Amino acid sequence: MVKDGDAIAVWFSCGAASAVAAKMTVEKYGARCAVRVLNNPIKEEDDDNQRFLRDVSDWVGRPVETVTANKYPASSVVEVWDTRKFMSGPLGAPCTIELKKVARQEWERNNRVDWHVLGFTADERRRHDRFVLTERDNVLPVLIDANIAKQDCYTILKNAGVRLPHIYSLGYPNANCIGCVKATSPTYWNLVRKTHPEVFAARAEQSRRLGARLTRVKNERMFLDELPVTAKGRSIKNLDFECGIFCEERN
Repeated sequence: MVKDGDAIAVWFSCGAASAVAAKMTVEKYGARCAVRVLNNPIKEEDDDNQRFLRDVSDWVGRPVETVTANKYPASSVVEVWDTRKFMSGPLGAPCTIELKKVARQEWERNNRVDWHVLGFTADERRRHDRFVLTERDNVLPVLIDANIAKQDCYTILKNAGVRLPHIYSLGYPNANCIGCVKATSPTYWNLVRKTHPEVFAARAEQSRRLGARLTRVKNERMFLDELPVTAKGRSIKNLDFECGIFCEERN
């Protein structure tokens, strides 16, 4: 049970769900606990994410603190992939491990924290349960307890007058960095090719150089430069991959 004076770390990812989780945590616990809102910045995210961060900070009534990994002060996923010579696999991606998980662990060594809050929604209960089992058991599932799904978060933000990050308006299912290597769907990668051709070209070059077949068509893994422009998979709205501390490959 949360006690008066407990320290609560809310990990805000510049996505809709974590924004609502931050607001609810401050409203529920802010008067009697030390609630801090924290963000792991990623260089390759859309620039408008920072506008959203500022708007959410105003809405929540708390500053959003920056948490970066000592080894990667530029917080660049491209740098991580080149350094590790690896981009993604069935168990996740090194960019999330280095820039979010390691950064969070370093922060915890220097800061007291009794509880963590992440943007797990009611439709992500299984992901929350895996996280509690494998990473941390001191998690406050504020959205799950309130039965708030991902779509509900969009509505809450709209009603509050907080405009979603620009990346959502382009058809992306989340506010991850552009060209997320945890995605294998040809639908996703052809969307990247359409909206950010320069990013697609960069991912294609780097993945070819590092030997990473990032996409899958009819259960066959292939390099991005082999992906047909007409290839399709599941619709974007049905894709399920997030860039949080728990990072698994999703298609």
